[in-house]
Amino acid sequence: MPVLVAPGVGASSRLGETSVKICGLTSLADVEAAAVAGANYVGFVFFEKSPRDVTVSQARALAIEVPIGIAKVALVVNATDAELDEITNAVPLDILQLHGKETPERVAEIKERYGLPVMKAVGVADESDLPALESYSAVADQLLIDAKPPKNADLPGGNGLAFDWRLIAGREFSVPWMLAGGLTPENVAEAVRMTGTQQVDVSSGVESAPGVKDAARIRRFIEGARS
Repeated sequence: MPVLVAPGVGASSRLGETSVKICGLTSLADVEAAAVAGANYVGFVFFEKSPRDVTVSQARALAIEVPIGIAKVALVVNATDAELDEITNAVPLDILQLHGKETPERVAEIKERYGLPVMKAVGVADESDLPALESYSAVADQLLIDAKPPKNADLPGGNGLAFDWRLIAGREFSVPWMLAGGLTPENVAEAVRMTGTQQVDVSSGVESAPGVKDAARIRRFIEGARS
């Protein structure tokens, strides 16, 4: 499955190789670690409550250093047009990741306004959450299937929680999709095997502390995803 990015960005893996997104990068060392390890996507978080939050100027400085061929993703949560205008005008991006409670209508609106591929995160805890995957696949360019956060959680993602992967095992969607939620170097190979996903996303699972990426864990995660 090719990685869906903007025209001219070749971030796809070799045929049959799992694509990997390392999310929540906050330093040049993080960018280098992800690139050297072979990441296909890197993500920058624009959400003040997150320990991985970056300012627009910080994200711009980091994005400029991302090697050609790696897709640059902006993770936003219920962002307004004004906020998205500021981000997209300053930061060279390939994908917008919507990680809030954006409706399918809002997803379509953002796609049309910014002309960038849109990835919609959908939280899953049980079977009642699965119909939303179909609704969003009708408007988003990609799905990110994540663990649904606990009630009253401060973060919509990056909580280090997994869901029952059997809920989506063998399912097919009309757009590319990515598995997230509680993935680590220790369990990513099993997650890929059980779900059949061709793309995985990780943030807290490759950190030594909240918001602090660990280069060795990034390398081990990508090795595990492709094992």
